Amino acid sequence: MTADPGKPPAGTAGAGTADLTLDATVAAAEVPPELIAQSLGEYVRASWARVRAGNSGVLPVILGLVVVAVGFQIANSKFLSALNLVNLFEQSTVYMLLAMAEIFVLLLGEIDLSVGLVMGLGSVVVAELVQPTGANWPWWAAIIATLLACAAVGAIQGTLVARLKMPSFIVTLGGLLILEGVAIIVLGGSLVGIGNGGFVNEVYLYNIFWGTFRPVVGWILLVVLVGIAGTGLWLQDLRKRRRGLETAPRSLVAAKIVLMAVAGAAVVAICNVNRAHSGTIEGVPFILPIVLVVLIASTALLQRTRFGRYVYAIGGNAEAARRAGVRLASVRIWCFVLAGLISGIAGILFASWQVSLTTNIIKASNSYVLLAVAAAVIGGTSLFGGRGKTIHGVLGGLVIGGIYNGLYLLGVSSQWIDVVVAGVLLAAALIDVLSRRGAPGRA
Repeated sequence: MTADPGKPPAGTAGAGTADLTLDATVAAAEVPPELIAQSLGEYVRASWARVRAGNSGVLPVILGLVVVAVGFQIANSKFLSALNLVNLFEQSTVYMLLAMAEIFVLLLGEIDLSVGLVMGLGSVVVAELVQPTGANWPWWAAIIATLLACAAVGAIQGTLVARLKMPSFIVTLGGLLILEGVAIIVLGGSLVGIGNGGFVNEVYLYNIFWGTFRPVVGWILLVVLVGIAGTGLWLQDLRKRRRGLETAPRSLVAAKIVLMAVAGAAVVAICNVNRAHSGTIEGVPFILPIVLVVLIASTALLQRTRFGRYVYAIGGNAEAARRAGVRLASVRIWCFVLAGLISGIAGILFASWQVSLTTNIIKASNSYVLLAVAAAVIGGTSLFGGRGKTIHGVLGGLVIGGIYNGLYLLGVSSQWIDVVVAGVLLAAALIDVLSRRGAPGRA
């Protein structure tokens, strides 16, 4: 009996249908939900399908934040107090900035082990430059010089990696050791204080971390920021609709604007509570808008520009990007430059936070690179390149800061805190591996 050429061989029809269904499921899971959803409900269902397919996005870190908040609040009722939450926000800013710096390099599939010491060098340079008995530079000139120096470190390391094809692990490990020595040499082995003598430039530097806006100014800034962001989202949606492009449902755009407003109002309300045991300390800290500006600028650069598309392309498949005409070396160098620049911003905040810098503090900044990588990975950035956003660094930094803050409140020693942070990092990596392994069509 001759088989009908128009039909599949017996026993294969079911398999072929299953394969097609599997491919369709995987393909649907890879499509951003805002491109296929016609309503807010459809967006939620499409997002859940992506999570089930292994693309969990920021869901694990959001759940992690909830677990950290609830767990520590049960253990210590002071954890969610206004005083402690503002302290948590402030202390997490350094982790956030270093994680965002690291993400630019991780997206390439590389790693930068020197971001902690770039931060340390930046803190020493800016502190030394504003000393009234030393260089006595204006505070703004000291900040510019510090950022340029840190960016130059990134440029040197990026050139060694991109042009000479040296492993980023080795280059930045060497940079870590060199920068530690340079920072200690610049420090001169003495204690350098900031803001203690009341000199103008020192006071400005001190207030970067410890200064606050007046309560009414915080509300005004919130209205302005939400108004600008909301108007931008709405106008972008209108432009896409007029051009006939796929766009998110308007209910989703409205929900995003409302969520921004509610979250911002909660932060401002918490910060405006008087946090002083005696006297008055209230208002949004200056450092929160600084981190927000870095986040917005970094997100726009990666998500809205050709450079950002090149970064993701290189991290996904460097050879394919090269054949498509992407200048790999230039993009890689600029990513290291941006990592150095953002680490320099973290260094300025670190100097303002510590108030007094010593060689022990500079040596301790070695550990910050591990926290930077941990925050990025916990937030959802891949160590293998091509996947991640700067918001992951902010969320991961909050988790790291929350763990440190909560365990300190409970009187846990620092070595056990490091063990817990390491455990959370391994858990985040495990979740990523299991979600990929359990996804349809993935080994």
